Amino acid sequence: MTNEELSLQTKNALAAALKNAMAKKRLAKISVSELCTTCNVNRKTFYYHFQDIYALLKWMLEQEAIDVVKNFDLIVNTEEAIRFVMDYAEQNKHIINGAFDSMGYEEIKRFFYNDLVSVLYGAIEEAEKDLHVQTDPQFKRFLADFYTEASASLLIEWTKNHMSQDKETVIRNLLSIFRISIHAILVDKDISSPCG
Repeated sequence: MTNEELSLQTKNALAAALKNAMAKKRLAKISVSELCTTCNVNRKTFYYHFQDIYALLKWMLEQEAIDVVKNFDLIVNTEEAIRFVMDYAEQNKHIINGAFDSMGYEEIKRFFYNDLVSVLYGAIEEAEKDLHVQTDPQFKRFLADFYTEASASLLIEWTKNHMSQDKETVIRNLLSIFRISIHAILVDKDISSPCG
């Protein structure tokens, strides 16, 4: 095993230990010593890889985001993508809430944002094909960013239990908004032109 493989294995073990600990208690109550004991590594090894528990949490979320994006290659439509992200959020609520409390709103929004922006950009391109129009690329990116920003914020609120709507209602509402408004925006003559 190479040093790089061994390093990744150690990081993954520490991340798994953190994930398990976060299922039982708040992030602020988890110690480096506890994680080291669980993984059978010393503190020096932990600090070789991470500055502190927050750095480990950030790395873990980045790795989870990479895994989510890999799965997006298998997703064929916006509904599947939204459902996938919401299922992930539901299954990992303790991690997202712990990260929200320690890292803040912007960091968690970025996690959701990275997963959604390409999917929503794809939905806009699909609407262009349906309508036989072509949109200015800069505006298309702006529109994808706009919908992603709104969706990411909504998903954070849903995950943090500030919304009373169930998952299926949220998915249905989001899809209705996307379908109706994207099509309406793209038929605007100032923004789109017919495909030649």
